Amino acid sequence: MRRDAPINRVMLSLALVALVTWLSLPLGSIAPNRIVPGTAHVITSAIGWPLALVSCLPLLGLLALAWRPGRNGYRLALGLTLLLLLTLPAWLALMAAWHLDPELPQARLGIGAAWWLMLFWLSLLLIELRTRLALAGWRLALLMLPVLGGWWLAAGWLEPLALWQELSGRRSAFVEAVVDHLLLVGGAVGASLLLGAGIALAMRQNPRVERIGFALLNFLQTIPSLALFGLLLAPLAWLASRFEWLATFGVSGIGWAPAFLALLGYSLLPMVRNTFVALSEVDPGVLEAARGMGMSRGQVFRQVRLPLALPVVIEGVRITTVQAIGLTAVAALIGAGGLGTFIFQGLGQAAMDLVLLGALPILAMALAADALLGALTRRLDHRADLAPGATP
Repeated sequence: MRRDAPINRVMLSLALVALVTWLSLPLGSIAPNRIVPGTAHVITSAIGWPLALVSCLPLLGLLALAWRPGRNGYRLALGLTLLLLLTLPAWLALMAAWHLDPELPQARLGIGAAWWLMLFWLSLLLIELRTRLALAGWRLALLMLPVLGGWWLAAGWLEPLALWQELSGRRSAFVEAVVDHLLLVGGAVGASLLLGAGIALAMRQNPRVERIGFALLNFLQTIPSLALFGLLLAPLAWLASRFEWLATFGVSGIGWAPAFLALLGYSLLPMVRNTFVALSEVDPGVLEAARGMGMSRGQVFRQVRLPLALPVVIEGVRITTVQAIGLTAVAALIGAGGLGTFIFQGLGQAAMDLVLLGALPILAMALAADALLGALTRRLDHRADLAPGATP
């Protein structure tokens, strides 16, 4: 006799919390202009009780499916989760249609806590369903996500959003900030990879260099970022005054130079540590087999040790990149540019939508870097497991 499937407590909890969040927290706020604080509306006052109940139906379906989920139940739950994600902008659009006064061109719609938290809970639901469905049905979700993003961006609901209005008024500055942010992160991570690999190789040759190197790198990590910017200000200003060619490249006490050096310093420890561990923990039996095949020392390093160590090295690059993306926001305080400029401007003006204009792209960059480099690590790790001579 077939036993009923157990209750999925994770799915049940997430659906229940999402339902409570959706009904109790503000969906958005309506403000007549940028200066006056907006009036918050929960879903029932934003679009009325009948539509509010309709918006809850997919969540009630997820609650029902969580009690006795099966293969088909998880597929249906995936469809309901994607439907909820797809319709999230529609509720804000309806709220704007109901409450925005067309005679007030400066009126704007702010996104409330319920909307952001629903996006978070539904993302966690997607992760839970991914583990349950493995690849079956999950590929459909991956195909739907670009469609979902395109739907959100192409829909006309974006125009009344305060966040969209902040972007529209600063489009060129936003593009420049994104480019500056990526250049700082890419330069710091690339330089730390090259320098960290050299330091790790030197540590493997000399135990004293290993002890001193890790002690210095650990000490560097304990210095707060703002303090490190301050420590770099005077030496860089002195160097720029002594050497004109440095000033020609824009090196000074403020700007990109102290930001780059600080990011490089913070990036070295995870990069060096992962590279050192990766190179040191290659199976000695595999290396001995390679030497027995007549390989030279250089060939063993390039063809055996380095390929087997590469997944852990890329993991260090992933950690360093995500860390650098976040730290680069603080560099805006010393005139280095980047998306942190909008964050600190918004805090100074008490404009939370301007803060979000800087914070959300940073979050997206960090998630994208984590996902892409994590996928690359798993792929390289799988290839290393399949390499000839590798031990299980």
